[in-house]
Amino acid sequence: MPYKCPVCGFAGLSDIPRTIEGGGSYEICPSCGFQFGVSDEDSGISYADWRAKWIRRGMRGSGVGMKPPKDWDPVKQLHSIQGNSF
Repeated sequence: MPYKCPVCGFAGLSDIPRTIEGGGSYEICPSCGFQFGVSDEDSGISYADWRAKWIRRGMRGSGVGMKPPKDWDPVKQLHSIQGNSF
């Protein structure tokens, strides 16, 4: 079952980003490049701050991990995040 990135809305993560116990999966989102358990816990970056930086950079795929699918639409995936104001 694919999981959704809480940073950018990409719905193709292999693992749940954060476990019930709170630990990060260490997976890197191929869309925004956020690494759960590293970008947040080790570097102290919030989802909102990373999202804003990713948007400012033009919402390009991260180039890390797997590539986004051919029909990838970063604007559409952002709108899939509950409560966003994009």
